[in-house]
Amino acid sequence: MKPFTRWLAGMAGAAALGLSGTAQAEKEPIKFALLQDFTAVYTFVTDEYHQGQRDYLRLVNETGGIEGHMIETIVRDTANEPQRGLEAYNRARREGAVLVDFFSTPVSRAAVNRVLSDEVVMITALHGRGDASEGETFPFVFPMMATYWSQATVLADYIDQHQGGLEGKRIALVHIDSPFGREPIPVLRDLAEKKDFELRAFAYPSPGTEQSATWSDLRRYRPDHVIIWGAGGGQQVSVREAIRNGIRQENILSVVWLAETDARNVGGNHMNGVKRFEAVGTGTDHPIIQDIMEHVIEPGRGQGSANNVGTTYYNIGVATMAVAVEAARLAMQEFGAPLTGEKLRDGFRMIENFDARGMMPPITITADDHQGGGYGRVSAWNGEAWEPLTDWYAAHQDIVWEEIEKDAAGFREGR
Repeated sequence: MKPFTRWLAGMAGAAALGLSGTAQAEKEPIKFALLQDFTAVYTFVTDEYHQGQRDYLRLVNETGGIEGHMIETIVRDTANEPQRGLEAYNRARREGAVLVDFFSTPVSRAAVNRVLSDEVVMITALHGRGDASEGETFPFVFPMMATYWSQATVLADYIDQHQGGLEGKRIALVHIDSPFGREPIPVLRDLAEKKDFELRAFAYPSPGTEQSATWSDLRRYRPDHVIIWGAGGGQQVSVREAIRNGIRQENILSVVWLAETDARNVGGNHMNGVKRFEAVGTGTDHPIIQDIMEHVIEPGRGQGSANNVGTTYYNIGVATMAVAVEAARLAMQEFGAPLTGEKLRDGFRMIENFDARGMMPPITITADDHQGGGYGRVSAWNGEAWEPLTDWYAAHQDIVWEEIEKDAAGFREGR
C-alpha cells in the first residue's frame, strides 16, 4: 500500500491544514472537499496530484490563509465509483464544503446535476465534461484548464506550424476505447476538413496493456504523425509500440497524460523527442514551487515524498488550488464572509490573466467561458525533463466552441 493510501486509511474525515486554535476561534475555515480516487483507476496520478493540492493549501495557511480564514480540506476516497462519490459529496456538503474536486470523470459527470442544484462549485481540471466550459449552462462547474478538445487542436496545430504542415498528411489517433479516448475525434475530424488532411482513429481495449493488434493495423496505414490518447500504463505501451512499428519519436504527440514516470518506465532514451500537450509547467524553478519547498517541504510539513515536488502531476495539483484560492480571495474581498458557493462562483468569474506566478498559462474566466481560454503548450522529453517547445497559446477555438456549444445544448435538452 502506498504511503498516502496508508495515511488516508487512517484519517477520520476532515483534515485541517495548519490551523491554530486562535485562528479557528476567530474566523470560520473555508472548506474544500477533495473527494478523489486513491485506490482504483486514477492511482497513476492521484498521489502526486493530491499532494500538490495539499502542499499548496498548507502554504496558504502558513502564510495567513484567505483574508485570515484558514482552508480546511475534507478528504475521502471515492474509488472512482459514482455512487460512492455522491455519498462522499453529500457528507461534505453537510459539513460546509463550498468547493469539490473529484478528479474523476465518471464521478464528476454523475455529480453535475447535484452541484448545479446545490450551488456548490465543482472544479474539473483536465477531466469531466468539456462542455462545462459553457458557463451559462454549467454555472457552478469550472474546467479551468484546456479541455481535451483544446488539447487536440493545439497538438494538431503544432504539426501544422512546426512539422511541415497538415495539408495532405496522414494523421493517426491511437486511443483507448472509452469516452475519454474518443473525445478528440469530432474536433480532429472538423480540423481535417478545414486543413485538408486525412485522419484515422485506431482504438485499443481498456486498460491498454495489450495494443499489438492496433499497432499492426496502424503500420499498414503508414501515418506521418501519431497522436496517442490514453493514460497511465497504456501511454507507455503506446510509445513503445509506436517506436517498434517504425514511428519516429519526434512524430509521436500525446494528450496531457504523459509524465516523468512514463519516460523512466519506457527506459533509456526511447522517449527522447516524444511530445505532449502541457497544461502546467514542470520542475521546481517556479516561484510558487520555491515557496512550497521553503515553507512546507523543508520544515517537514509536506503531504508526501519530497521527490514528487515539481513533477507534472504534482504541479497540476498545485495549479488547481492556486486558481481556487485566487477565486476565493477575490470573492472574499468583493463579498465578504461567509464564503458561499454562489460567492465563490462569482470569484472564479473575476479571475483575469492569472498564471500562478508564471507556472501556467494566463487564464481569464468569465460567466460565458469557464475553460479560461483553452491555452497550453507543446513540450518534448529531452532525456531528463520536459522541455517547452512553444509559448502558451490556444488553437482553433472556433472549432472547439462549436463542440462545446453543441454538447451543452444536448445537456440542456436532456435535463
